[in-house]
Amino acid sequence: MEQFSLFDQKRDALTPLADRLRPETLDEFAGQEHLVGKGKILRTLIDRDQITSMIFWGPPGVGKTTLARIIARRSRAEFVDFSAVTSGVKEIRAVMERAEMGRKSGLRTFLFVDEIHRFNKAQQDAFLPYVEKGSIVLIGATTENPSFEINSALLSRCRVFVLRALSEEDIVKLLRHALESDKGLGNMRTEVPAEELEVIARFANGDARTALNTLEMAVFNAGIGEDGVIRVTHDVVFECTNRRSLLYDKKGEEHYNLISALHKSMRNSDPDAAVYWMSRMLDGGEDPLYIARRLVRFASEDVGMADPAALTLAVSVYQACQFLGVPECDVHLTHAVVYLAMAPKSNALYMARGIAKEDIKNAPAEPVPLQIRNAVTGLMKDLDYGKGYQYAHDFEEKLTKMECLPDSLKGKRYYLPTDQGKEKETKERLEAILKWKHDVPDHGTAPGEDE
Repeated sequence: MEQFSLFDQKRDALTPLADRLRPETLDEFAGQEHLVGKGKILRTLIDRDQITSMIFWGPPGVGKTTLARIIARRSRAEFVDFSAVTSGVKEIRAVMERAEMGRKSGLRTFLFVDEIHRFNKAQQDAFLPYVEKGSIVLIGATTENPSFEINSALLSRCRVFVLRALSEEDIVKLLRHALESDKGLGNMRTEVPAEELEVIARFANGDARTALNTLEMAVFNAGIGEDGVIRVTHDVVFECTNRRSLLYDKKGEEHYNLISALHKSMRNSDPDAAVYWMSRMLDGGEDPLYIARRLVRFASEDVGMADPAALTLAVSVYQACQFLGVPECDVHLTHAVVYLAMAPKSNALYMARGIAKEDIKNAPAEPVPLQIRNAVTGLMKDLDYGKGYQYAHDFEEKLTKMECLPDSLKGKRYYLPTDQGKEKETKERLEAILKWKHDVPDHGTAPGEDE
């Protein structure tokens, strides 16, 4: 027994601090008060043992797996921990069959699937009939938006609970508990200044596991004084936190969140926010050419004719990113982001395209008017292709009253220029053209010529 005890102590010492301190009850659980606080919905379901299939969605290190284990301890059911990485359809069906036998005997089975978004469609489909029959209560955990990553049929049978990143205050409390608890570092004489705990909490970016692992690293790398006290200094903490790991998945929801933040910051003429979100994407490993392509799109969608040079600049920056690559092209992206944020804004081109798309979608496919068809063969000429065509360059003002839209769309306006930036000049010219076309008789001369 003594040998086992010594072995067990050694094993516990080698277990990561985050695992040793994993809460076993809801009262020990940090954060997520909106779900597990007194009287909150998930707390009530757990207390009453009324768990139904659910998905825990949230960033890493916020307690998704811990909540599942707490549910397992509180519930009168068999708990199966399933790996989305090592298990296939065959393994899923074997577990499901055992669960179905248990259901017939009156035994509930809770199936916890961490990183459920890693399962493919066929694997997820294998769960569906057993969830429907009640053979299993599925508890999935994911860092990805379930609406993107989980089959709609399965998702519709699960309740989604959104877990939030922990606040810095929550993490500081957790770190203090780690220093005091016998399961943590409480059996070591350790001093960590309050400001250094705050540095670690800020570095963790809402992730309890990262915070505890960083604290453990700092303590084990700190010097021991002559009095036997381990003192964690600012230099030690700096060494352990000199590279901040930002949540960013180039194919996941955060990818779309950040590009949306960049786009909307530029649209709102906020260069500081735009540079920040662009930097978040670059530092998270995003392909600079992806960012550059989005800037090219923005130049026409949100700036357009208000500053026609914006598109030229955006394309030039894209080419510069191709020439230089990372990290040198970061300043070129910053150049474009600031320029586009500060440029006058017009979405008139975007709106014109949208209105035209609606007409094309909802109206009949109109034939091209004969006068603007090209008579490239004798037959086409005999069929009046090009008849009535008026060559604009034959007129002093380079204008004619020839109708270029189908008869059913005659007079329809798609491009409605604004008063922003250089587009104001375009608007004034277009208004003059429309006025001339309205005022001159159908067979009159071009403006400036004697009638």
